[in-house]
Amino acid sequence: MSKTLIAPSLLAADFGNLQRDVEMVNASEADWHHIDVMDGVFVPNISYGMPVLKAIQQHATKPLDVHLMIVDPDRYIEEFARLGAAHLTVHYEACPHLHRTLQAIKSHGMKAGVAINPHTNVQLLEDTIKDIDIVIIMSVNPGFGGQSFIENTYDKIKSLKALITKKNASTLIEIDGGVTTNNAQKLVAAGADILVAGSFVFKSQDPQATIKALKG
Repeated sequence: MSKTLIAPSLLAADFGNLQRDVEMVNASEADWHHIDVMDGVFVPNISYGMPVLKAIQQHATKPLDVHLMIVDPDRYIEEFARLGAAHLTVHYEACPHLHRTLQAIKSHGMKAGVAINPHTNVQLLEDTIKDIDIVIIMSVNPGFGGQSFIENTYDKIKSLKALITKKNASTLIEIDGGVTTNNAQKLVAAGADILVAGSFVFKSQDPQATIKALKG
């Protein structure tokens, strides 16, 4: 079995049949449910909030990997813990007091993640990397599904992997955006541990087979 973790993004699911799609992920070889929360301020899109997450949580049997693309995420840490998030990822660009935010996430029993936008240098995480459980490298500009993969991502993964090794951290690297079977193996070879895939999974003819193929 591949050690690569697959986290299908429910942003690309059929919201009219959300329970069905959550149960499909449950039955597949996927490892996590990836949940993108967008506020229309930090990113130019609004996705879903607490009531939808609560509905997902009622049917999900795999960990909820919650990715906050919102301003001032500290306001909602406790509520996302209450709604069952196993991992809570905030954006580096949205957190002026990142270390304090990471401490707050962990104090509520969740794994703490940090996402970085395509323009953000991985070296900016040097002082906090040992406090971060997961780094999400955005391989598209955040806000919308179905975008083209940014090729510079491979170099960013290698740089981040080098930083993790240098600091003797146990941080996992997650890639979000434009992931397909065409680039999955190359991403893993560069150092990625977790692959997020939305449209590629949910718009495929056989989503479970697509997840299996991504797993490698």
